[in-house]
Amino acid sequence: MTLSIISIILVIVIAFLAGMEGILDQFQFHQPLVACTLIGLVTGNLEAGIVLGGALQMVALGWANIGAAVAPDAALASVASAIILVLGGQGVAGVSTAIAIAIPLSVAGLFLTMIVRTIAVPIVHMMDAAAEHGNIRRIEWLQILGICLQGLRIAIPAAALLFIPAQTVQEILRSMPKWLNDGMAIGGGMVVAVGYGMVINMMASREVWPFFIIGFVVAALTQLTLIALGALGIALAIIYLNLSERGNSSNGGNKGDPLDDILNDY
Repeated sequence: MTLSIISIILVIVIAFLAGMEGILDQFQFHQPLVACTLIGLVTGNLEAGIVLGGALQMVALGWANIGAAVAPDAALASVASAIILVLGGQGVAGVSTAIAIAIPLSVAGLFLTMIVRTIAVPIVHMMDAAAEHGNIRRIEWLQILGICLQGLRIAIPAAALLFIPAQTVQEILRSMPKWLNDGMAIGGGMVVAVGYGMVINMMASREVWPFFIIGFVVAALTQLTLIALGALGIALAIIYLNLSERGNSSNGGNKGDPLDDILNDY
């Protein structure tokens, strides 16, 4: 798929914002669901962008910076895989391949992060010098410069991908043997499952396990749409919150489990 100049500019702007949001965390442009959807929107591939973003989001939910360990780069993974999906021209059918490509890209993003943070070290020293002289305005501009470097960390690779002819990307994707395509599709599905597992591992507790079980059983044994499953989830959340309020207001001791608190009243 050949992109217009306006689409290319908008994609680069989205990539720049996603790079900055990887540090700012204000508007969440770096989240896969947001970045992929926006790129799909400005390139006329909204459905494919939403599907890709939703799948990658479940993977990225399990990514978190812990101590000195830096999580994979969700911004680069989202932007680059969305661009490859668009240029490949396969639509929703190419989502599995894009997901498999996104994972190594997220790890490669750590290298770019290391470069940018190394460049930022002298900027911090300049800010220290400006602080000693009370030059607040200079500190503000240096802060903006550092954030813009984070934006360029994603925008430059995105621009490089955009200037690769779409025909070249399509030929590369078409030339992949069937065993490789099938393997990438299976691997992409496994990565999403691992993302689910990591999220559940962080959220799981005695209070929420019953809701996890109900959700998985209902999803597997019914033909409910995602909207219906979402409505069911909201209903269960409201029920749980009501039980929590009732348990907290009971005369018995609050054990942290609203179901136990209510049972103790009887």
